[in-house]
Amino acid sequence: MYLEFYGLKEYPFNITPDPRFLYLAPHHKEAYDHLMYGINNRKGFIELTGEVGSGKTTLCRAVLSNLGKDVETALILNPCLSETQLLRAMLNDFGLEVRGRDRLAYIEKLNEFLLERNREGTNVALVIDEAQDLSPQVMEQIRLLSNLETDQQKLIQIVLCGQPELKARLARPDLRQLRQRITVRYHIPPLSIEDTAMYIKHRLWVAGSDGSVVFDPTAVREIYRYSKGGPRLINAVCDNALLAGYVAQTRVIDVRCVRKAMEQLEGSR
Repeated sequence: MYLEFYGLKEYPFNITPDPRFLYLAPHHKEAYDHLMYGINNRKGFIELTGEVGSGKTTLCRAVLSNLGKDVETALILNPCLSETQLLRAMLNDFGLEVRGRDRLAYIEKLNEFLLERNREGTNVALVIDEAQDLSPQVMEQIRLLSNLETDQQKLIQIVLCGQPELKARLARPDLRQLRQRITVRYHIPPLSIEDTAMYIKHRLWVAGSDGSVVFDPTAVREIYRYSKGGPRLINAVCDNALLAGYVAQTRVIDVRCVRKAMEQLEGSR
């Protein structure tokens, strides 16, 4: 609706995890580096946590898209799976033909695939999103996957990406064997107010802005206060604030536009 008015090529504040819009604030850059290090150096299990809407999924997609050709990847977005369903989903995402419902056959197929890739010099990485929702039984199945290794290295690198509840889940006594295998960990904190301002500018730039649309400092402060530095909420407020600015026919988004956006999000208008 407002793209032509602001001279934008696409909507800058969609909440979909598009890695093109990833803004590497210092903590997000550190998280990105941790994931790349863990995968490329075959560290086995990697844990990434952050609050709801902190940008974890976008970050993981950026990592997957930027890994070298010598890394084959798979992404599991639905954690509400049984042990057998998880293995089947992994094989499907790696493009392997799956027949039957035998868990042992799935593991043998996966091991054969991993050994073949290892002989070719290809690393393999699996990212499991929303991992805090995995059942203890599935987490134990994931731990057993760490047994797929050679004498020198892990055959598969597994990123467990989830909300802070993931830490609590892994602290359970019955999951201590999995917890002890995690060698790379990172928790993404909220954006600072300075990073919030840069985040907004970055997304506008990626969407094609020539700088004619701006969020003034008071608007940024109000967005930060409301979102507490959470990228998803920042996106929601900014999208609605741009709409309010369009209605008011202004390219300077001020605190009034932001407050209208917040009222819209809270359902008070």
